[in-house]
Order: sequence, then structure tokens, then C-alpha cells
Amino acid sequence: MGRYVIRRLLQMVPVFIGTTLLIFVMVWGLGDPVAAMFGDRTPDPATAAQIRLEFHLNDPLIQQYWIYMSHVFEGDFGKAWNQQPVTELLKTAYPVTLRLTIVAFVIEAVIGVALGVFAGLRRGRFFDTGVLAMTLIVVSIPTFVTGYVLQYFFGVKWSIVHPSVGEGAPFKDLLMPGLVLAGVSLAYVARLTRTSVAENTRADYLRTAVAKGLPRRRVIVNHMLRNSLIPVVTFLGTDIGNLMAGALVTERIFNIHGVGYQIYQGIVHTSPATVVGFVTILVIIFLLANLLVDLLYAVLDPRIRYA
Repeated sequence: MGRYVIRRLLQMVPVFIGTTLLIFVMVWGLGDPVAAMFGDRTPDPATAAQIRLEFHLNDPLIQQYWIYMSHVFEGDFGKAWNQQPVTELLKTAYPVTLRLTIVAFVIEAVIGVALGVFAGLRRGRFFDTGVLAMTLIVVSIPTFVTGYVLQYFFGVKWSIVHPSVGEGAPFKDLLMPGLVLAGVSLAYVARLTRTSVAENTRADYLRTAVAKGLPRRRVIVNHMLRNSLIPVVTFLGTDIGNLMAGALVTERIFNIHGVGYQIYQGIVHTSPATVVGFVTILVIIFLLANLLVDLLYAVLDPRIRYA
């Protein structure tokens, strides 16, 4: 197991370099960053020259990337459009988005798996048909539509919850944004779990367990569910990064100053350091989540061994 983890960590290095290099080229290498900073105004030649010298824009692009990443590993992500260090924005934004992601992930995993298990065990019945229809509707509706509708009815019209998230983003204010963020993923988890459970109910090992006289609960939990959850865990692991990256729309709707909000501000104000810095951290989270998923396979299925 230890050698496998080390090998996977080494494999992450070229993936991390390739991904961050691509992001850096897309943000810094396309167009003139100095001209983008000033918009329609023409910058003073001396000011423009000073900015190019400060950000090493006169150097080759690969050298710019090397200089930027060397500063990143030292904890310096540069400065945002308002001259505030990106590191400070990371410290304030990521905890907020992390709390939102935790709420969304719990909703997605618990409700999605539960619906999928019950639908798979009742394949072809009314409950199964209802789950399939409901999840199809959820997948078909864009997130921003769901967000604004729930915000209007539950937050404005009925005053059940706050229409916007308060200062500090407490967990109680994140329930509705978490539901909106998890909506589409919850539908996919439910459908994936339902399909996997329905297939495993006809498996030979399950019929053997029933023939041995094992209790139904033990057959479902210890035998069927553990094997059925392997594809679901794969989806959930990769979806952690997607939830954090996809929070931009949800955070805009509910006025949450998290990762999505800061990336949006970086794009609007043409702040490459903000965009690259936040996306770099997202890449690291995504890679670690995938490693965790691979390790969970051995927990769910004892037949899986890592050399």
C-alpha cells in the first residue's frame, strides 16, 4: 500500500505541472495582460514597462511559469486586482467554499445513495419510476434556475430561510445553497446507485448468500451494497473538485464570498494572479480526492490489492 501511494504521488507531479502550465498559458499567454488591466484606457509607457518588468512579462512564457510556480511554492501567489495578496483571499474564500462543499456533498451522498438503493431494490415499481422521473427533471433544469426559484419561494416569499448567506457563511445558512449545488450531482448519484444495485441483485454471489440463509439486512449491507458502491464512490470522489469549481453560480446567487466569487472577480477585473492561484489549489484538491477514491476501493472490495 505504501509503495502504491508513493507511486501515485509521483504520478501526480507531471499531471500537476501539465495542468497548471495549461492554465497559466491560457490566462497569461493569450493576449496582452497589461492592456487587459487598463481596459479601454491607454497605459502610460513608463507604467506599462514597470508592470511588465514586475511580472516578468518580457521573459519567455515557460520562464514566466517557472518564476510564478517558484513563488507559489514559497507561499506567494501574487496580488489581486485590488493589490490585496492572493494568499489572503485564499485564506478567506476557501474555508467558505469548503463548508458549502461539505453540505452539498453530504446531501448528495446521503440522499442520492438512499434513493438509489431503494429504487434499485424495487426495480420496475412505482418508487423506482418516480426516482427516475424526478432525477431526470433535476438534471434537465439548469442550476441557476433552480437556485433563483428556491431562493424566491423559500427565502423571499415564504421566509423559511435567509435569501442570502450571512457573514461568515454559517452551516445553517448553507443548507439551501448546498441543496442547489448538489442537485444535479444528487440526481446522477441516485441513478448510478440504482443501476448498480439493480444489476447486483441478480448476481450469483448474492443468490448464494441468500441460499445460505443469511439475514436480508446482512446480504444487502455486507454483500450487495459494498460492491454496488464502487462506481458511486468513483463519481463522488471526482465530484468533490467539481462541487468546489462549480460553486461559482451558486455563490453568485446567494452572495457567498467563496472561491467562485473570487474567481469571478478575477475574471471581471482581469486579474490573472487571482484566477491562476485559485485554480491551482483546485487542481491539488482534485488530485488528492482521486487518490483517496483509489484507496477506498480496497475498503469496499477486499479482493482489490495494491502492490
